[in-house]
Amino acid sequence: QVQLVESGGGFVQAGGSLRLSCKAPRMITSVFNGYTWAWYRQPPGKQRELVATMVGRDTTNYLDSVRGRFTISKDSSRKMVFLQMYSLIAEDTAVYYCNARTNDGSAEYWGQGTEVTVAS
Repeated sequence: QVQLVESGGGFVQAGGSLRLSCKAPRMITSVFNGYTWAWYRQPPGKQRELVATMVGRDTTNYLDSVRGRFTISKDSSRKMVFLQMYSLIAEDTAVYYCNARTNDGSAEYWGQGTEVTVAS
């Protein structure tokens, strides 16, 4: 059973920053490196949306509204994925979820979510 454990959410003033972490403690490193990693978010009363993805070592993509402010990265040695968020705005308020997916889509795993609240 793949377990994804998120941390780093919290309350921050607009303009502030947070770093979200996602750890996969039971995943072996070779498997970790083979997954597509992503961060999603679900704002209050809205649908879940894709925020950032990382394929392979450094191929990334971002939601237009966060590009230039958010950075997804990973540390394979620690089996961790990060989402560094700068210049936060109220519209970034959401529950953020870590996601791991095989490239063929045959398996997909989610973290439990970590809440981010940005006060304007």
